[in-house]
Order: sequence, then structure tokens, then C-alpha cells
Amino acid sequence: MLKSMTGFGRSQVNENGYEISCELKGVNHRFFDAHIRIPRRYAFLEDRVKDELKKNLSRGRLEIGINIEKTNESARKIKVDKDLAIAYYDSLKDLAENLNISPDITVVDIFRLPDIFNLADQEEDPELIWLVLKKTLDVAIGSLVEMRCKEGANLGKDILARNAYILSEVEILEKRSPLVAQEYQEKLRNRINEMLSSSVFDEGRLLQEVAIFADKASITEEIVRLKSHIKHLDELLQDGDSIGRKCDFLVQEMFREINTVASKANDIQMSQVVVEVKAELEKIREQLQNIE
Repeated sequence: MLKSMTGFGRSQVNENGYEISCELKGVNHRFFDAHIRIPRRYAFLEDRVKDELKKNLSRGRLEIGINIEKTNESARKIKVDKDLAIAYYDSLKDLAENLNISPDITVVDIFRLPDIFNLADQEEDPELIWLVLKKTLDVAIGSLVEMRCKEGANLGKDILARNAYILSEVEILEKRSPLVAQEYQEKLRNRINEMLSSSVFDEGRLLQEVAIFADKASITEEIVRLKSHIKHLDELLQDGDSIGRKCDFLVQEMFREINTVASKANDIQMSQVVVEVKAELEKIREQLQNIE
């Protein structure tokens, strides 16, 4: 299914003592480019998040914001450095004696001193956290992909319509091309007649000049290749997944062929058709920038 690279997805899961929220935002980019924001203490999960994204998304710039909070804080403990507390007490008591001041020191006084205590969490199970995080990611990615599919379908319809229009214009070029040589022959004949003021001239030389012109102005090969590229683009858009790069390459080839036609076209009508085709190709190229 054709997918855009633009989309948004969000989810939140509260399970197993964790509340995890995830927000995904996707925009177009030439390659897969993921930027993950996750609390530092859970940074070890970043690679697993990226791998999970790659399973579902092949191209685009992704902004991923993840927030992880513990809903059960009962496991938190206070660690007291008793040796440091005794050292503080002894030093304070000795200082009081030297200064001849009251040595009244309470537990609270010592507790306020630096590094006496710290809060320690019970060791967390990485796999338990990942189970909740993966569930959150799956929901957010699902929402993102759904939005990308909807927009991709709309882009596909637009490109298919433009591709069909280009085919109709190419067929006009195909029909017009042989007539250009005939018109050139008539113009050349009339010009020679005017110059000689007579209808007597070398018909064989005229036909030779027309044949040379027709050969130089022939766009048969370009038309054949253009039709082939148009057909291939149509097939990719209706059948492919993650075909943005292939389509972009095809459009480049179509530009190459139509530019060759433009250089050979010695006819106003054909030049006008070439301009229309190039304008449509440019619009298609712009649309393809957002196709995965």
C-alpha cells in the first residue's frame, strides 16, 4: 500500500507499575532518520525502539518523544552512609570542644549534611519495562501508519491522474511527429519555388533534405521509452510499497526523454505539448518527495 511520510501517532499505556506515553511525528526525508527523546535512565532501550520503528517504517524523518514514569514508588529506599555520619559527628564534637561551644548535635542536624543519605530505587527489570514500552509503541506506530496510508492513497490518486494525462500528451506527440516532416517538405518546396520563380527544381535533392530532417527530428525512441516509463510508474503506484525512490528515478528518466524531445522538436505545437508534460512531471516529482 502506498504510504506518505507525513503522519502523527500518540499513545499511553499504564501497566505493571509504569505509565508510558509515546508521541510520533513523521515528515519526509530521503532516508530513515529517527530522533528519539527518552529519559536518560532508560536510554538503554533506545536501540530497541529504533529497531521496532524500522520494522514498520522504511523512510522519513521521525521525531519520537517517550516519557516513562513509575506509578508504584513503594520500592524506593533511603540509603544512609553511617560511617560518614559518624565522621561528621566526631568532627563536629571536636570542633565544639575547641571552640568551647555547646556540642548539642541532633540526628536531624547530621541528616542535613551533604551525602549522608540518598534515595535508591529497587533494581528495575528491563524486560518488564520493554513489554509496556513496546505495547505503547505499537499503538502509536499503528496510528502513524494509518494516517500515512490515508495520505499516501490521496497522493497516489493525484499522481496516477497526472501520469495518465502525460500519456495522453505523449500520444499527441507521437501523432504529430510524422506530420512535422511533411510540413517541412511543403515549406521547403514553396521556398525553393519562390527562390527560382519556377516549379522546376531537383525533386531528388528535396526528398533527400526532407529525409535528413525527418531522421534528425525523429522522436520514436523517446516516445517508446516514455510510454514504458509511464506504464512502469503506473504499476508501481498501484502495486508497490516503499516505492518512493524507484518512482523518483523513473520521473528523472522521463524528464531526460522529454528534454530530448524538446531539443528535437522544430514545431510550435510539439513545443507546447513538451511544456505541458514537463509541468506535470515537476508536480509529480514534488508529490513523490512525500512518498515512502
